Amino acid sequence: MLIRGRVDVNTTATLWSDIFDKLARARPKVLEIDASAIDYCDGAGIGLLLALRNKQTAEKGEFEITGFKPEFEQLMKLFDPGIPAKVAKPAASFTRICEDVGKALVGYWRDLQTLIAFIGELVVKLTRTILYPRSLRWKDTILVAEKSGADAVGLTALLGFLIGMILAFQSAIPMARFGAQIFVADLVVISLFRELGPLITAIILASRSGSAFAAELGTMKVNEEIDALTTMGLDPVRFLVIPRVIAAVFVIPLLTMFNHLFGLLGLLVVMVSLGFSPITYYHQIQQAATLTDLFGGLVKTLVFGVLIAGIGCLRGLQTGKGPSAVGDAATRAVVSGIISIVVADGIFAVVYYYLGI
Repeated sequence: MLIRGRVDVNTTATLWSDIFDKLARARPKVLEIDASAIDYCDGAGIGLLLALRNKQTAEKGEFEITGFKPEFEQLMKLFDPGIPAKVAKPAASFTRICEDVGKALVGYWRDLQTLIAFIGELVVKLTRTILYPRSLRWKDTILVAEKSGADAVGLTALLGFLIGMILAFQSAIPMARFGAQIFVADLVVISLFRELGPLITAIILASRSGSAFAAELGTMKVNEEIDALTTMGLDPVRFLVIPRVIAAVFVIPLLTMFNHLFGLLGLLVVMVSLGFSPITYYHQIQQAATLTDLFGGLVKTLVFGVLIAGIGCLRGLQTGKGPSAVGDAATRAVVSGIISIVVADGIFAVVYYYLGI
């Protein structure tokens, strides 16, 4: 096949349709292009020649160009991306689903291994810090405790008050059928002390402080500040993570107590509206709950604090590159923190059941 004249952006469109129409009718096994009469060839012309070669290759035919000028050969070598790879046949839907599920399970398993290893390292270094308290950066720890604890008192108190009111109102409706509205106080105070108070406070801390820890350390990771600490011989876990974990463990029981207090105030409002006197309410909650219920919930919060701060810092240290990396780390910190809290709470429930608490 002879191609002559200019093969550029203005003429290639017409040549393209004409040549491919002829090839579709003839279907030659061998396609030889005589390029000796081509006066000028630009990127569009090179694209035409490459398309012809790829078509012949796809149809298992032969392709050859003769009489091509040296400068055009150089241009073709520059633009030639090679033979296009064969598109793999898409797997069946069931196969893709199995692959996706398998990849997700492997990813979760590896993430769990990393989390367990980090928690172990954290416990060892926490023990060392307790034995040698001078190694702790006290100013940073107090500052983190202020941000995580004092700044969260208002939100914790508000949620505790609302949860106490909502639980009391929802419980009063079925209790009224049996004339047992006085026992609304028993139900709410036990629920608050044993489960809802520690759990809600932990979720608040995970949402506020866990995400903040991940964002702070993630920003440092993106700015290569953590690499600078390692270069200077400073351990990032001891230098950055330990103060945050100790601060979280210190403030979460106090926040839980605020949650309990305002939850009981919300319960008081409902009990008074139902016609009970404050002194009756006081005696009823005093009989319903014990110190075991109170301290059983507070013990949970210590574990919750370690998990929230540890996971938040771990996600921050795992931050990747890119503009969305810090946001992704904060999201992962909140999700992982809440899941770990619920799992730990379930373990406590089983342990308390067998201990008879």
